[in-house]
Amino acid sequence: MFIDYAKISVKAGNGGDGVVSFRREKFIPKGGPDGGDGGRGGSVVVQGDENVNTLLDYRYNKIFRAENGKPGAGAKKTGGSGTDVILRLPLGTEIFHLRDDGKRIKLADITQHGEKLVLAKGGHGGKGNVRFATPINQAPRHATPGRPTQELQLELVLKLMADVGLVGFPNAGKSTLLSVLSAARPKIADYEFTTLEPMLGVVSVSEYQSFVMADIPGIIEGAHMGKGLGHQFLRHIQRTSLLLFLIDLGLPDPTETFRTLRSELYLYDPFMDKKPCLVAFSKLDTIPPEERDELFASVQQSFKAEFGVDSMAVSSVGHMNLDELKRRLFKLLKSL
Repeated sequence: MFIDYAKISVKAGNGGDGVVSFRREKFIPKGGPDGGDGGRGGSVVVQGDENVNTLLDYRYNKIFRAENGKPGAGAKKTGGSGTDVILRLPLGTEIFHLRDDGKRIKLADITQHGEKLVLAKGGHGGKGNVRFATPINQAPRHATPGRPTQELQLELVLKLMADVGLVGFPNAGKSTLLSVLSAARPKIADYEFTTLEPMLGVVSVSEYQSFVMADIPGIIEGAHMGKGLGHQFLRHIQRTSLLLFLIDLGLPDPTETFRTLRSELYLYDPFMDKKPCLVAFSKLDTIPPEERDELFASVQQSFKAEFGVDSMAVSSVGHMNLDELKRRLFKLLKSL
């Protein structure tokens, strides 16, 4: 199961209490104070892990508490520190603090393997009475408690990190293309919204050259307002370096389809309009051979004149022009 959103609660450990203690040894009267400090509470730490691909671990287990620090002891012994809690997150995870006043504050964006961040710092241990001894007060009878910590409500949002993001209407052939270009095996069927979660695949260009492609579930008009699968998956396209628009060549008006797709991306995030892109017309095999060249030339000319974007025609089922598509995508990625 692919989970890319979760709400969790975290709490660092409280600091251990300092203690009041006096040295008591045979033949040593008035030994003086020797109460030790409390230990530091454990912290809640997040760490980027390239081996974790989903937020599934945080779907059902929603409360994470670090261990409290141990109280101090006599003989100036400091209490043991609480054990930290480490949350391993997939790369591309954004972390937000949901404050009591309703504000949503971004705390971190985990993008590197091994990257660590302390989300909730453990409380300081309290001071034992040995800390308060002075020439005037040589037998202090007070210590301080450990510092308590607050519970935080957090929101985890995963945005897939891929080189190329596949964008298109449902049934444009995105899943089929990804399955042919890579070893990924997305669900493929002859009805809309067969892809209910993003899929990643590694596309090999040559023996030592490859890139990662993401199949994003189909966009429909109004997706930026939450229609269809809406906001649930549009955010994954934000992480990609390059967009590959896949448009059925047999549609009555491919240019209108492209306008709608571009509009939905722009309305969701204006910066998406600035991403480099390539247009691939799919299902070339469904066009009669004697009509292919003329139809593609006409559509390609319209796209170049109106949008100024490069385009090509492909067929995943017929394995037509796929090597050229891979080379062009890789060349665009290298130029960025």
